[in-house]
Amino acid sequence: MPKRNLNRKVYQKAGHGKWFFLLKLSGFAFVFFVFAGIFLFIYYAKDLPRPEKFTERQFSESTKIYDRTGQVLLYEIYGEEKRTVVPLDKIPSYLKEAIIATEDANFYRHFGIDLKGLARSILADLKLGSPAFGGSTIPQQLIRSTFLSMEKTAERKIREIILAIELDRRYSKDQILEWYLNQIPFGQNTYGVEAASQTYFKKSVSEITLAEAATLAALIKGPSYYSPYGSHKEELLGRKDYVLNRMVAVGFLSKEKADLTKQETLEFSEVLRPIKAPHFTLWVESYLEEKYGEDFLMTNGLKIYTSLDWEIQKSAETIIEEGVKKNMAYNANNGALVAIDPKTGEILAMVGSANWYATSSYPAGCSSSKNNCLFDPKFNVATGSPGRQPGSSFKPFVYATAFENGFNASTVATDIETNFGVWGGKEYIPQNYDGKFRGEITLRSSLAQSLNIPSIKVLYLAGDKSATEADIATSSFLGKENVFVEGLKNSIATAKEMGITTLNKPLSSYGPAIVLGGGEVKLLDMVSAYGVFAAEGEKIPPVSILKIVDSKGNIIEENKKTPQRVLEKNIARQITDILSDNNARAPMFGTRSSLYFEGYQVAVKTGTTQDYRDAWVIGYTPLIAVGVWAGNNDNSSIDRRTGAMIAAPMWHQFMVQMLEKFPKEDFTKPEINQTVIPS
Repeated sequence: MPKRNLNRKVYQKAGHGKWFFLLKLSGFAFVFFVFAGIFLFIYYAKDLPRPEKFTERQFSESTKIYDRTGQVLLYEIYGEEKRTVVPLDKIPSYLKEAIIATEDANFYRHFGIDLKGLARSILADLKLGSPAFGGSTIPQQLIRSTFLSMEKTAERKIREIILAIELDRRYSKDQILEWYLNQIPFGQNTYGVEAASQTYFKKSVSEITLAEAATLAALIKGPSYYSPYGSHKEELLGRKDYVLNRMVAVGFLSKEKADLTKQETLEFSEVLRPIKAPHFTLWVESYLEEKYGEDFLMTNGLKIYTSLDWEIQKSAETIIEEGVKKNMAYNANNGALVAIDPKTGEILAMVGSANWYATSSYPAGCSSSKNNCLFDPKFNVATGSPGRQPGSSFKPFVYATAFENGFNASTVATDIETNFGVWGGKEYIPQNYDGKFRGEITLRSSLAQSLNIPSIKVLYLAGDKSATEADIATSSFLGKENVFVEGLKNSIATAKEMGITTLNKPLSSYGPAIVLGGGEVKLLDMVSAYGVFAAEGEKIPPVSILKIVDSKGNIIEENKKTPQRVLEKNIARQITDILSDNNARAPMFGTRSSLYFEGYQVAVKTGTTQDYRDAWVIGYTPLIAVGVWAGNNDNSSIDRRTGAMIAAPMWHQFMVQMLEKFPKEDFTKPEINQTVIPS
């Protein structure tokens, strides 16, 4: 036999052996994984709970939210469970369909798990780099909420999947759905659709409307976050519309019926559960649920020690409620207050509306979903979205940016009628509040008296380090749009660095009006940002929780935020020196206005938005920063009253109490020489 043929046969034999070996190995691996899968399935399936387990929830320890002392209980989460079991035939078909469409559209077609949904969630987990474990079916949710912990581990997920498959194999779809509808949490300590219907609508589940059913389905994703009694009510109503759209998409509902249902006004019953500092407490609860999950909060007996000072909170609530009653004479029907320790970022008080406990919105028949309420007790103006325009209280951020470019309180600008060019399709020729012009004026006087025209010119100084006093005095920079855009960009960047979180639109959408408060902000952000001035340029984001302890005394979360310098110390001192200069502000506000405290140094700035829609006062000492907002929830105008007129009296009354409570501490003067307006 030729040598070449012999080599070919040897090679072929070796190749066949290699492939045969790989085939055998694959076969063994297949058999191994089959037996391993069977073993895992049997091992975990034996733990499937008894049927009655799905209607008997395990004993749980409630989570308690305290004030900073740990002596005042603000709220208790899941202290007791409200549940009334109802048979499936007593539950309206449109409620069942709403929940199936939103939570598990393939419920009647899968075998306990939805392979497509599982694949999507795995891909999402891989992208996130952590186990989010989304895409759960109704059987999976039932198993998880009844029998498993919320710990996001691979083992727990495997158990969940196997038990869901076994549950689906043993019981009918209707039986599983009935258990699920009587088991799932809806917030406010309610479990199951009957208790939820009674809690939110004061009626049996068999009597609820389609709109109410869609709302209950909307709550499942995040009962605390979407609570109609918190600051995310509008998002709940938006998710309710999403549920209706899902019902249309899967064929449960016609588009015409869905559109009509979206227009219905929902009336929620009042919460009778005791709660202190409700806007703050529910805001904290929303954070806790988002981070830890409701089941974790329910079962671990946590103690939440918040930053809130209960004595300060009580004063704030009383002052805002009484102040708004007076302001109603000027068509200002609501108010809010936030107080922060600028050295620590700790929120000491938060009042999100004039009276959270009010039985209804105002005027009668208004609806938050239609944004036609002058007063909405449950909406938290301090943290809610969208924010409010801050008026002239935004000016210090622009001045601070200009000071970073080398200008200071002694720099001279001109207060004369000025055409700043075309913005928003028309020429922008702003006026001062009093309609007067003052000619040459220092930036100290301009900011202290809250003059609009020179303040807009400061925006150009924020964008051009090479500008001279002659440039600002003669307005020679007008027409240099690139300088303006740079100043706009720099000023917004300063505001963001100091704590403003909402100015995220394109620069072109703001224009020169940004100086006068043309962008939406939140009261909490504004007070926190002013706290940076108080802390001489150091920032600590708002702190609401000091410590979280579990039932065994283990600390699972603790505030360890440290200051970060975001503004040069001397610049912060310059702004403070201007805002606390009563003589400099006197020509506009008078020598003994609500902004003045005899014998104390208090820095303060007012703000009033266009058409008198919002009135602000934000001020601080080295030990406390306080902001007050007054206006109407629907953004309608106040009767020509400024922040100094209707927000300042409430702010002043509150600050008087704080000056008595905290030790006296003066500001440190800036290091550069500046012109001071003589008394």
